[in-house]
Amino acid sequence: MTANNTLKVKADEVEPIKSTKDIAKVKQYLLGKENKRDYTLFTVGINVGLRAGDLLRLKIKDVLIDDTIVDKVVICEEKTDKKREFDLNDSAKSAIRLYLDTLQGIDYESYLFKSRKGSGALTVESAHKIIKTTLRELNIKGNYGTHSLRKTFAYHIYVNNIKNNPTIINTLQKMLNHSSASVTLRYIGITKEVISDVYNSLNL
Repeated sequence: MTANNTLKVKADEVEPIKSTKDIAKVKQYLLGKENKRDYTLFTVGINVGLRAGDLLRLKIKDVLIDDTIVDKVVICEEKTDKKREFDLNDSAKSAIRLYLDTLQGIDYESYLFKSRKGSGALTVESAHKIIKTTLRELNIKGNYGTHSLRKTFAYHIYVNNIKNNPTIINTLQKMLNHSSASVTLRYIGITKEVISDVYNSLNL
């Protein structure tokens, strides 16, 4: 099995981080590290929902104009080759600003999440290891990796909006470029929860 196939399998199997307490724990842990890159990677990742490859290809010029963090970012998706526009919320902006303020000078052409081994971007494999190792060190049970960031984004959009906005699943489906709503539900791990709730609601 090639490295790419291995990562694809891992991407399909990994879970979203469903507990907001666990998310806070991860952020606090990464924030405590001297280098704020991984904290920013995690925070931006769970707030914008990009695929790992697209997230890691972001350059400083994509998020910063004249020393101001932008409201909207436009990219060309690696997988679909389509233009994608997304907003940076306050959490993502604050994390980016914190990180950029620690850098020695700003090179707008530099990758936002640069590898420590050179001028290139952090690789998907390295980012996967960072996420997986962090969750393991914090003893947060489950199978996690880089793709957990995108799944966490989608999961929390769903659970935070489903009561007041029944059409949110259709919006998510479009945002994630899925073929059907059922694919999106399965992707964010809702299907198993719903089935379990049905069983547990029955006490004949």
